[in-house]
Amino acid sequence: MKKIEAIIKPFKLDEVKDALNEIGVQGMTVTEVKGFGRQKGHVELYRGAEYDIAFVPKIKIEVVVADAMAEKAVSTIEMKAKTGKVGDGKIFVCKVEDAIRIRTGEKGDAAI
Repeated sequence: MKKIEAIIKPFKLDEVKDALNEIGVQGMTVTEVKGFGRQKGHVELYRGAEYDIAFVPKIKIEVVVADAMAEKAVSTIEMKAKTGKVGDGKIFVCKVEDAIRIRTGEKGDAAI
């Protein structure tokens, strides 16, 4: 199993969620996060004064999928979240040793 974490622009969430649902990803966790990468935030103008916004609002999507589904899920997220502009985000893929469904006690792929 693989855990895929994607940091994306907030307005891309619905598009990514729908695309993952279409390829068979059944569940996900979504968190509103703030951070910065190479872009180091940005400057906003409010009532004539400039404000340095160091942490940019983003969305973090977490999904756990079977190994066979991981590459397809990553390419789907990449395709749907891409705008071609700075700040599109990152995708991280980690190995998951085990998963347990609390209600039934199922383990491994059956639990996801």
